[in-house]
Amino acid sequence: MSHSVAVVGGGWAGMSAAVAASGPGITLTVFEAAREPGGRARALELERPDGQRALLDNGQHILIGAYRETLACMKQVGVPLSRALLALPLGMPFPDGSGVETPEWAAGWPAAPALLAAIGAASGWRWSDRLALLRAGARWHRQRFTCPAGQTVQDVCAGLTTRVMADLIEPLCVSALNLRPGQASGQVFLRVMHDALLGPGFGAWRASTLLLPRVDLGTLFPRTAARWLRDRMDDAFDLRLGSRVHAIRPAGSRWRLTTAGEDTCFDQVIWATSAGPAARAMHDAVLAAQASPDGRITQAIGDWAASCARLPFTAIGTVYAWAPGLRLPRPMLALRDGPGAPAQFAFDRGQLAPQDPAMQGVLAFVASASEGDREQIERDVLRQARHQLGLESLQPLQTVIEKRATFACLPALERPAIEIAPGLCAAGDHVEGPYPATLEAAVRSGVAAGRLVRQRIDATA
Repeated sequence: MSHSVAVVGGGWAGMSAAVAASGPGITLTVFEAAREPGGRARALELERPDGQRALLDNGQHILIGAYRETLACMKQVGVPLSRALLALPLGMPFPDGSGVETPEWAAGWPAAPALLAAIGAASGWRWSDRLALLRAGARWHRQRFTCPAGQTVQDVCAGLTTRVMADLIEPLCVSALNLRPGQASGQVFLRVMHDALLGPGFGAWRASTLLLPRVDLGTLFPRTAARWLRDRMDDAFDLRLGSRVHAIRPAGSRWRLTTAGEDTCFDQVIWATSAGPAARAMHDAVLAAQASPDGRITQAIGDWAASCARLPFTAIGTVYAWAPGLRLPRPMLALRDGPGAPAQFAFDRGQLAPQDPAMQGVLAFVASASEGDREQIERDVLRQARHQLGLESLQPLQTVIEKRATFACLPALERPAIEIAPGLCAAGDHVEGPYPATLEAAVRSGVAAGRLVRQRIDATA
């Protein structure tokens, strides 16, 4: 007997859910509204002023060795990890040479000694800065990297010096949680710190290893996963690109999905869109579920939709710029952000893809927790590049502002559950989990939803 499973959304969460749910006895359909899988991590084709066309991303991402679920999924579908990712030791060096960076002589050390070496070698730090961080780390360890739910990152970092906050905590916080330390969840930050610095890595990579994508994010996983599913499942897998699901309705013990001119029923559905469309779809489903003889379905969907709709969001801006022959000292540099200087990191895409002529001289500037309109952010970032990097000839290529890039990872924030109702699950970086809105959070939710679907199906076999 074959069981039909639908995944709505072909991004990182949706495709990881599809991979986890796939197997014998299942027919699997993935609906993706765009013309390519990838979701918000989609590719952009830009033209440089000299006519070269470059394939970039909707936003620049960083992976780390602690992203075990993400790296395992990528490996499962055949992504050549060592070629697709540039591995760098833990470090956030600033253009002036200050900041925390693992020394070359400690690059092969285990995580804890390498971290101590990076702290000891931190340029511009006094011994009082180092001792303050070591004391805070010892306190976090005694508390098992937990804190009261209502505490912020600023609270859990009490006692750290201004230099440590500026060089380490603030860049980590804003890049991982997309919020300032005074707003962001202390508990989520401590979990990220524990897993990134002391947790297990993946393969030969330590948890703290920085992994920078050498290829666009669609190729890095979603498109490769789609090919793997086609090869593995043949006619039992259908990827419907350019197919938007307009409605979901209960149909007895099954679920009816409505696309343009077509209604199809499925035994199990994984809803893997971003939070806004998910909340709207489930709100509409509540109205249809009113006719269900089981009022618990109506209540469950309504509660889930309400929790999803309550999520606050923050923006991320990515400014792509180009200059002939440009090359940064490192593939990634930290920047000093502040009023009129919104970017926290600069990436040299030419060093990430040295064999691609179109990437040479292309920089990506990331402004997390960004505010303001696209034109203002672009002007400010180019001015920041002149002041902090000495780059006078940069030409803007494109600026992407994602107003709802991530949910705001506030203290004690309640996130929607993975299970919505019998036969209906959710996946996405906004659903319940220990991590902020990252690729790892998206993949973890997808894998969890896919496994739950498989368990349900196996239980009826």
